[in-house]
Amino acid sequence: MDLSSLGLGTYLGEATSAVDEGYVAAARAFFAAGGTVFDTAANYRAGRSERALGSAFAGLPREAVFVSTKAGYLPMGDGLTDESPRDWFRRTLEAPGILSAEEVVDGCHAMTPRYLAHQLEVSRAALGVETVDLFHLHNPEQQLPHLGPEAFYSAVRKAFEACEGFVASGAVRAYGVATWNGFRVPPGRPDHLSLERLLAAAEAAGGRDHHFRWIQLPLNLALPEAFLAPTQPFRGERLTPLQAARAAGLSVQTSASIMQARILSQLPADLVEALGGATPAQAALQFTRSCPGVTVALCGMGRADHATENAAVLALPKVDPALLEGLFG
Repeated sequence: MDLSSLGLGTYLGEATSAVDEGYVAAARAFFAAGGTVFDTAANYRAGRSERALGSAFAGLPREAVFVSTKAGYLPMGDGLTDESPRDWFRRTLEAPGILSAEEVVDGCHAMTPRYLAHQLEVSRAALGVETVDLFHLHNPEQQLPHLGPEAFYSAVRKAFEACEGFVASGAVRAYGVATWNGFRVPPGRPDHLSLERLLAAAEAAGGRDHHFRWIQLPLNLALPEAFLAPTQPFRGERLTPLQAARAAGLSVQTSASIMQARILSQLPADLVEALGGATPAQAALQFTRSCPGVTVALCGMGRADHATENAAVLALPKVDPALLEGLFG
């Protein structure tokens, strides 16, 4: 299918019916305006974001939307009851033998094969799909400082083996890693992710025809490292994350494209005009979606009017990369 260069994200908001309804309306407005990519995670709003997208997709042809979700963080509830996180964990994960407390890092993160399989089934049911287009390990770098590099990449290989099994069963089309710091920070930082080592883990898990096909990382005018910072030693060179992904043949989702709207008030009118947007939000999205190597720029959209405003950039030409680089001197 054709992927829109802008995708709708579902991270923010309280776990309430009003926010659910906002996401349903936003997703439908985004689709009506030409958007085809939707991103969520099992822990977003304790699972309610996935269920909201499932409601929005009802009645649409399955091939009309591309949906990515993530597993790694514990939802710590179902978003529907007042059950305590501890009771929810014991009932849902510990008692059935899906995940033990010893397998949880920082009290919030896990990526054992059993846990990933459980979360995938929860996501498929919530989204109302037989097959998830893209299944991410969610911020795996959360575990890197605790495990150390060797144990960490061994754990990633086991997670990738599970993901290859999900692909073989038809539950997933491709998998990736959705990160926050991992690819942006330089080597030497305790949470630095090496794309080369991730690719090696994928090849060990699935051979040369593995299904590790995507990465996700933040990119916006305030966090431009994916576009500018050579944080990735790759095949004897130092490349930016976008350059390394392109060299590896990986597709890229970028998150936080408008930095949860926090950068919009800081954009001068001449910059908005130069980037081709009619509004600060459109200008910020133009920057991110135009960076070479970006496949889809994700932006949280919880209201129909925001979705319609943002989707207008799909009709705009992308910005010349030279102009983008010139913004940073």
